[in-house]
Amino acid sequence: MITSPANQHVKRIRSLASDRHERRRERMLVLEGVRLVADALESGATLTLTLYAPDQLQLTPAGAALLQQLRHLPASYEATPQVVAAASDTIHPQGVVALAAWPRVAPGKPGLLLVIDAVQDPGNLGTLLRSAEAVGVAQVLCSVGTVDLYAPKVVRSAMGAHFRLAMEQDLSWDAIGERLASVDHVYAADPEARMPYYAADWRQPSALLVGNEAHGLSDAARRLATKQITIPMRGGTESLNVAVAASVILFEALRQRTLGRS
Repeated sequence: MITSPANQHVKRIRSLASDRHERRRERMLVLEGVRLVADALESGATLTLTLYAPDQLQLTPAGAALLQQLRHLPASYEATPQVVAAASDTIHPQGVVALAAWPRVAPGKPGLLLVIDAVQDPGNLGTLLRSAEAVGVAQVLCSVGTVDLYAPKVVRSAMGAHFRLAMEQDLSWDAIGERLASVDHVYAADPEARMPYYAADWRQPSALLVGNEAHGLSDAARRLATKQITIPMRGGTESLNVAVAASVILFEALRQRTLGRS
C-alpha cells in the first residue's frame, strides 16, 4: 500500500500529465477514472503503471469490477485515496489513475477524414475525436498548432476514442496535402460559405476541415479545400462551437453513407 504522495510513481504520473515534451519522449498518456481505465483495458491497452484506492473503487459496481482486474495486473499498486488524488489531474478523482503507451491504430478504409486546424481547447479536441470515432472516421489529422492529442484533458474528453481511432498530430500542411491528394472532396467548414453541409456529397471519399475557435481556418487549410460548406441557422446565432459544428456535419456524412443522399 502506497501511503506517501511523494512516492516516485506519483511523481512520474504528475510529470507526464504536465509535460508535453516528456509525454512525447516516452509516448505515454495518462488515464484517470473508472470508465476510462476500464475502456482502455477492454480495448486491449497495456497499462504500464496503475495506482488505485480499493476502498474508493468498491463504492460503485463499475469500480468494484475494475478493482478485480487491477489486482491481477503487473505494475499495479494499491494506494490511499490521498495518494491517488495527488497523482490525479481532476478535482474529484475516482480512485484510479494509470499510464498507457500511445495506442497504434491503423487507418480505416478510405472514406472520411477529419482534418483539425489549430484547435486550442482540449475539451473541443476531445469531443471532435469522440464524434469522429462515433461516425467511423478513417483517420484524424491534426496540423501543427493543434493542442496535444495526448494531453490529459483531451484524453478524458475523448472518452476512450484514442484506443480505437487512427490519429496523427503536428503535421505540416504539405504532409496533410499529400494525405488528401486521393480524396475526391475536401470540404472546409466556414460560417461564411453558401453551400449547406447537407448538400455536400459525403458518399465519396471525403475530408472535413475544421478551424481554430477564434480565427477559423488558416490560409493553408483553405488552399486545400475544394468546397466550403456551412450550417444554416435561424435566430441571432452567428456560429457554433467548433466541436458542435463538426459533429453536426460528421453525423450528416454518416447518414448519407448509411442511407444514401436524399
